[in-house]
Amino acid sequence: MPGAAFLANDRVTLRTVERDDCAFLTEHKNDERIRRPLAWPYPANETQMEEFFENVLSDDDGVSLLICIDDDDPVGLVSVSVEDERTRWGDLGVWVVPEQWGEGYATAAAELVVDYAFAERNLHRLLARVLATNEASRRIWEKLGFTHEGTLREEEFDDGEYVDMHYYGLLEDEWLDGDGV
Repeated sequence: MPGAAFLANDRVTLRTVERDDCAFLTEHKNDERIRRPLAWPYPANETQMEEFFENVLSDDDGVSLLICIDDDDPVGLVSVSVEDERTRWGDLGVWVVPEQWGEGYATAAAELVVDYAFAERNLHRLLARVLATNEASRRIWEKLGFTHEGTLREEEFDDGEYVDMHYYGLLEDEWLDGDGV
């Protein structure tokens, strides 16, 4: 069962990730429909996911939260990793189980985390990376006001070919001036 509620809006509740959630994460991290658009090429068993939980998801430099609907039903994960304390920038990521694609849960979760990153973590800049083949993810960041800042050509290997990686950025004052979505 997901942990304590941390952030919420009318669409989703973001809850802390607990060790018991590793089975959910393992199942979906290995799902080709999730791992390929996110450039996760390696399989993970539950022991490896528990190590990931300890070393990454529980790390003080970032925040990873389960995206839940109906209060307790996990449908994905959203995270912000603080990459540089001096320049105050963070890296964002979000995924939702395929059965819930198109419902707006990823956008709702990302909006909460963007607001949290600027308002509570005092970050100045956020970055989101998106494979060129992941149109749905590009739409999330564009809807939230992120600017396409550049493309690294053939940055990742996906489905037997090299694929471009798009970089999207958002500055604190752009978010605050626009009051989010």
